[in-house]
Amino acid sequence: MDGFIVLMTEIIVDAGIDERFIFHNKHLELPGFFRPTKEWDLLVMKDGQLLVALEAKSQVGPSFGNNFNNRTEEAMGSALDLWTAYREGVFNKTVKPWLGYLFMLEDCKESQRPVKVKEPHFKVLQEFRDATYAKRYELFCRKLVRERHYSFSTFLLSDRTDGAKGIYKEPAEDLTFDLYARSLVAQVAAFGKG
Repeated sequence: MDGFIVLMTEIIVDAGIDERFIFHNKHLELPGFFRPTKEWDLLVMKDGQLLVALEAKSQVGPSFGNNFNNRTEEAMGSALDLWTAYREGVFNKTVKPWLGYLFMLEDCKESQRPVKVKEPHFKVLQEFRDATYAKRYELFCRKLVRERHYSFSTFLLSDRTDGAKGIYKEPAEDLTFDLYARSLVAQVAAFGKG
């Protein structure tokens, strides 16, 4: 995911934010509400205000099941912690931060195979029936935005060979990297020059 962090840094600089306000190698901790701090993958801080916090995650097989649960819980918990701290005035008095989630999944037989669900007490939502792990992650990324946990999310697929070359697929038109980048640029351009 380092390549995406570098690319997003370039996009932010092109939108008018000086690189000295962008953090992606160190000083990535933000205070939380439920925990003291959380380390993000990229931050944009300007004039004492958090403009952007990004999380970039990936997953390769073979343990898609356990990792799916861990990734979803981590992303939701991080968002809840950040927004609750923001609400409580822990940081930012005037600017609502832009919170981004970028996820890349290994495109392989195991991630594209339908997965059964266990329903000993209640029925799961219909969209999860026989959904692949790729579909589950797509749904997850979409729901993160629709439920306003993240400002924008993108979902990418790549196999082990192409991923190292920066080649990926975008299975959902509402979760493309282009839309993600445009939303990010809109946030930082508002605070860029000056």
